[in-house]
Amino acid sequence: MSITITAFEDSPDRGRGLARDMRVRWALEELGLAYDVRLLSFEEMKRPDYLALQPFGQIPSYVDDGLVLFESGAIVLHLAQSRTGLLPVDPNARARAVAWMFAALNTVEPPVFEWSMATVLEREKPWHADRLPMLEGRVHDRLQQLSAWLGESEWLEGAFSAADLLMVTVLSRLGNSHLLAEWANLTAYVSRGVARPAYRRAFADQLAVFEAASARKRS
Repeated sequence: MSITITAFEDSPDRGRGLARDMRVRWALEELGLAYDVRLLSFEEMKRPDYLALQPFGQIPSYVDDGLVLFESGAIVLHLAQSRTGLLPVDPNARARAVAWMFAALNTVEPPVFEWSMATVLEREKPWHADRLPMLEGRVHDRLQQLSAWLGESEWLEGAFSAADLLMVTVLSRLGNSHLLAEWANLTAYVSRGVARPAYRRAFADQLAVFEAASARKRS
């Protein structure tokens, strides 16, 4: 059986590579693994057959020879641990890279995601102007800490790993905002990540899905 992942039929990120299936696509491309993509509408994501794969009705899910996984971080971790190329061989370095995978999703992503959602969904709300500085402050603190750790290093833990893959996808949500631009080493870090051929292939595939959905709407 081939690997099958799920993704949005019509992604709300408008082809910017921010949907979480991007992380899994990128990992699969880095490892050179073939995979199929099952596209789902929002309605299909809430049906019982899909909830049997993904209890929360989200994307992505992952199916491979009887193994069913959900949560993008768990899928990337499984791929990195079961194949060679996305985690260091040295046990200590490997453990540190895994710690950074958790840090990307549990420490850095929450304030980044909350800020990004507020800028999109709360712009017209009366509390937006008062709340935004607080959200930006939380992001700033995390980026300051991350920047201090990264310093002049190319990647978080020696060579490129799944930790960088996840961290770059988290930071990409900041786009060209002033929050990321303040940190030259983090801006360069994201640029290195998205310049990788595996990322470009994954991005192109995800963008093609969005463009096809847009074409259907116009026809």
